[in-house]
Amino acid sequence: MPDTNMERKRHNPQVLVDTENLTREEWLDWRRRGIGGSDVSAIIGLSPFRTARDIYYDKLGIAAVEEDEGNWVAMEMGHLLEDLVAKIFERKTGFKIYQIKKMFRHPLYPFMLADVDYFITMPDGTKAILEIKTTNYNAKDHWWKDGRETVPAYYEPQGRHYMAVMDIDRVFFCCLYGNTEDEVIIRELRRDMAYEEEMIFLEQEFWNSYVQKQVPPPYLEDGDVILASARQYCGKADKDAGAIILNGTMPSTLMRYMQLQEQKKQSEKYSKKLEADIQRLKAILAAEMGTSCRAVCDMGGSRYTLTYNPVRKMMVDKDNLMRLKLQYPEIYEQFVTVSEFRTFHVKVSSVDAA
Repeated sequence: MPDTNMERKRHNPQVLVDTENLTREEWLDWRRRGIGGSDVSAIIGLSPFRTARDIYYDKLGIAAVEEDEGNWVAMEMGHLLEDLVAKIFERKTGFKIYQIKKMFRHPLYPFMLADVDYFITMPDGTKAILEIKTTNYNAKDHWWKDGRETVPAYYEPQGRHYMAVMDIDRVFFCCLYGNTEDEVIIRELRRDMAYEEEMIFLEQEFWNSYVQKQVPPPYLEDGDVILASARQYCGKADKDAGAIILNGTMPSTLMRYMQLQEQKKQSEKYSKKLEADIQRLKAILAAEMGTSCRAVCDMGGSRYTLTYNPVRKMMVDKDNLMRLKLQYPEIYEQFVTVSEFRTFHVKVSSVDAA
């Protein structure tokens, strides 16, 4: 466990590398030498987008986590708007902000890295950290919980990780969700040593037990996140692949899955938690099968056969349909048909007296 007297010690972060002139690939290479702030939510199981295994693959250079993001436009917009959002924060708060284009690491836990967006000089002369975020209008509600202002759970570990590495006691988030300077959300977190201690323990466990030993961490996330991760790294289904023999912890996972399926059949009421547990176990088993469409497990004199077959259909997605229309308009007009449907609703309004 980390030192429980952390709150009585101060430290100076070490400079790992100057980032100002690094290429994107060079920056990623340095970042793989430890755990960065944006990695932490996945490592401790709070990310709705990534698994701990995704971070593991990234650190081993198998695949960068940035490459698996489906919404690349949102990522690019975030990068392009970073300076603008920082300027809005400065205008809103009156605080002086500045950048230090270096990657830092914790002197006691050198696997902990920090590449901070901005630093703040507070009115009393102390320092704070500023993290820039962008989101869409529909997602801005994540910055409230039960009517109270908050930092989304998947962003909080990033801020606390940076405070730990830099030994700074305050972090601000500024999130732009619209196209005016009033459509920003500003939140502040103060350092919480109990949270920090547990976070460092989990990061250390991930780094030492999995990355350093090159052992993939188990899937513990929600089912849809696990399946998305497995699809990325396993590839498409191979109907000719041999059956997988389930061993290790997989037989007990299968038994638990079947128990919950039976419990679901016997239950008279729908349980969201039960359904989530079933989907998570199903995803773990499917991920274990990889590209194979069949797995077997012998237990208690019985053989259990699992199948995970692909369902494929021919289709033209929206992007390719647009390319077809732009590049071959004659073919598009000849073969693309337009369907029609109508919507019905009633609108009520006042009527002026005659």
